[in-house]
Amino acid sequence: MSSRLCSYAIQYKEFGDPNAVLEKVEHEVSEILQPNEILIKMLASPINPADIVMIRGVYGKKFKLPATGGYEGVAKVVKVGSSVKNFKVGSWVIPIADNDGIWKHYGVYTEDLLIKVDETLPLCSAATLWVNPPTAYRMLKDFVDLKEGSTVIQNGANSAVGQAVIQIAKHFKINTINVIRDRPNVESLKSYLTDLGATYVIVEDELQSPVMADIFKSIPKPVLGLNCVGGKSAAELIQHMADGGTLVSYGAMSKQPLMINTISFIYNDIRLRGFWMTKWKNTHPKEEAQQMIDEITSIVKKGQLKPPIHRFVKFDNFKEAVAKSMEPFVTEKQILSME
Repeated sequence: MSSRLCSYAIQYKEFGDPNAVLEKVEHEVSEILQPNEILIKMLASPINPADIVMIRGVYGKKFKLPATGGYEGVAKVVKVGSSVKNFKVGSWVIPIADNDGIWKHYGVYTEDLLIKVDETLPLCSAATLWVNPPTAYRMLKDFVDLKEGSTVIQNGANSAVGQAVIQIAKHFKINTINVIRDRPNVESLKSYLTDLGATYVIVEDELQSPVMADIFKSIPKPVLGLNCVGGKSAAELIQHMADGGTLVSYGAMSKQPLMINTISFIYNDIRLRGFWMTKWKNTHPKEEAQQMIDEITSIVKKGQLKPPIHRFVKFDNFKEAVAKSMEPFVTEKQILSME
């Protein structure tokens, strides 16, 4: 009997346009494990913006080529080594190795590179639990001492991180002002974000309108701003922040540099910070990450953190899913299914 599994992975041999450089390749995975190793079968993995920029070679770090795509997903334990104590066959896990992609069928990991996941979660929630909800959670927890009734303002509010910010903030009784770009279905999107728990949803042009004065009759000015757009959008957030407020940048979708008025520093004492979830994960113990995932899971199980709008796409149809994920104004998360 063979001791090796035939597996497939979605890989790239060079950086570039994901539509051009990604390909499905066959590789073998050993079923003979070292005592501390665990064989897993991937169940599902989303296609995130970070995956796309990583494949293009413009991310904050690069995998060694050839590389397997994908950085987030959920898997099932198939087999454990003789000394493994904390995982059992059938358990759901999140692979957290930052040098090994997970768009594949099977993989072998040591215990320290897996985090436990509650297998009673919906598959879509478990598959999208490691990147966007933790990013939202950490930004709400780590920069400003937010109290019940505090206000957060964010751009890119319809992004997966933005939706997680809305819901986690709602869980902690924090107000949110959520800025989105105008679009043909803007009223439908506003309603969707409001149903998630947004306090206010506005389009970018409304940042320079009397709408803001009306908002601040009901809630205090934001002490925390979250920026994933950059350019002019970030500057407009700052105009409405409380003195001494903190703007945290975690993305640059506009590909424009931050445009901050010096007056905001001098008279309003605005502080600028950056946040990269990968760096947090690499500088904090696994136990702290597990604790965070457990708390986020509890919010999910209370029905207070829904997964983004999504669709499952068969692994073999990855090209279709990748292309769809890069279309403008896409609100539907593409999740690769390996089952």
